[in-house]
Amino acid sequence: MNNEFEKDVQSKRNDLNDSIVAFVVSFGFFATIFVIATAVDVVGNL
Repeated sequence: MNNEFEKDVQSKRNDLNDSIVAFVVSFGFFATIFVIATAVDVVGNL
């Protein structure tokens, strides 16, 4: 019982690298939204 897809994978890159990049990008996105919202809140309370 051999799985033919395990022999010929599409990407041979390390999954850890992709996971780290995805985490950093998503964290950066939400951090940017947070900073913008905080700036709007501070300016709105002046």
